[in-house]
Amino acid sequence: MSDKKIIVVFGTTGAQGGGLAHAILNDKGSEFAVRAVTRDKNSDKAKALAKLGAEVVEADIDHEESVKKAVSGAYGAYFVTFFWDHFSPEKEYEQARYMAEAAKSAGLKHVIWSTLEDTRKWVPLDDDSMPTLNDKYKVPHFDGKGMSDHHFTDAGVPVTFMYASFYWENMIYFGMGPKRGEDGKLAITFPMGDKKMAGIAAEDIGKCAYGIFRKGPSLAGKTIGIAGDQLTCAAMAEQLSKALGEPVSYNEITPEQFRSFGFPGAEDLGNMFQFYRDFDAHCNKIRDVGYARELNPELQNFEQWLKENAKKLPLE
Repeated sequence: MSDKKIIVVFGTTGAQGGGLAHAILNDKGSEFAVRAVTRDKNSDKAKALAKLGAEVVEADIDHEESVKKAVSGAYGAYFVTFFWDHFSPEKEYEQARYMAEAAKSAGLKHVIWSTLEDTRKWVPLDDDSMPTLNDKYKVPHFDGKGMSDHHFTDAGVPVTFMYASFYWENMIYFGMGPKRGEDGKLAITFPMGDKKMAGIAAEDIGKCAYGIFRKGPSLAGKTIGIAGDQLTCAAMAEQLSKALGEPVSYNEITPEQFRSFGFPGAEDLGNMFQFYRDFDAHCNKIRDVGYARELNPELQNFEQWLKENAKKLPLE
């Protein structure tokens, strides 16, 4: 490991960081080694990474010194925050600041910051076409990351900004998959109208990030959006029908209806889908399937993902 460049991977027990850690560790000829950051090095996922050859360290992204210690002596780092742990854009903003300052202090040569658009640049707070949430945000789990980008540029860190897309795994784990109506028929429900939505397999996010690290610091200062496919919800329903062997329809609703569903984060996600719908040209242009495939030749489209995952969908 000593002759390899160390990439410090945050969020290694989650989808993004875990995907990157495995992408590096599964490439036996990689120029990189993995330092996997976790809150609990005795967790099953952390132990599994250690068994694959990762150096596993504990760190708390809410404490700057802990982050600095984690990145010390490394070549690069993959920084990601998890809004759904705490629902606080302000907390993400502070975590990103700690990460940027730690990267600067350690002299890291290449950093990826997993970020998203600050949607207020497209929908100002005084624009009532989308409700303002918490008095400050339109899409809190986007805006908190987007407004944190400047920490990295202000610190002079060689950073690549990476935008992910809608995780298809949300259909398995987050209740967004096909559901049976009272008539027993399956439908997916989204407020996307007839607009295409960029989506990606969670594991491909990490593989694309690995592609960015392999291309190196020449990508510093660039914003790279990744996706495995761009489909209307009607087209997604059609592919789900084929994969499941029974009809799946698209139940089109309004963002207002989605926001009223009442589960934690429903308003945030309703606004997110409205942003994807109303600014589809921007969202799909920046989330470039072709470039994502260049970064990750194993990139899956939705049909390929369904072949592996349709059986995991909880059909209620």
